[in-house]
Amino acid sequence: MADQKTILIVDDDRELVDGLRAVLERQGFRVIQAHDGHQAKQTVYNQRPDLMILDMMMPRMGGYPVLEHFKGKTDVPPIIMITANEGSRHKAYAEYLGVIDYIRKPFAAERLLDAVQKALRPPTPKPAPEDEIDGGA
Repeated sequence: MADQKTILIVDDDRELVDGLRAVLERQGFRVIQAHDGHQAKQTVYNQRPDLMILDMMMPRMGGYPVLEHFKGKTDVPPIIMITANEGSRHKAYAEYLGVIDYIRKPFAAERLLDAVQKALRPPTPKPAPEDEIDGGA
């Protein structure tokens, strides 16, 4: 499939990764994985995934340093953060760093698939300013 999208899953929980891989591959996605933030950064630069699903808490390097590294950089895939953390400050910081969605574990597969579809949907163009002006006034 020429337009098959690649999703990078970054999580140290191998069972979770295997489950996410199965769900996403059934939907036609190509899935690659990294087990910590260091591997995630290398994989983004080397394999250029279309989307990253990033866990917050991992050994060696967690999700926030990855987000901080990529903040403001171009050519970075959209990022969905997954976490067991309930804190609203954590969510706000993740959003500040650029995540497009923040999903709390445990979550239903449908919740993740919805977020993935939204993340990979092409942006809708905004109307030009002159389209918004009422010319009849």
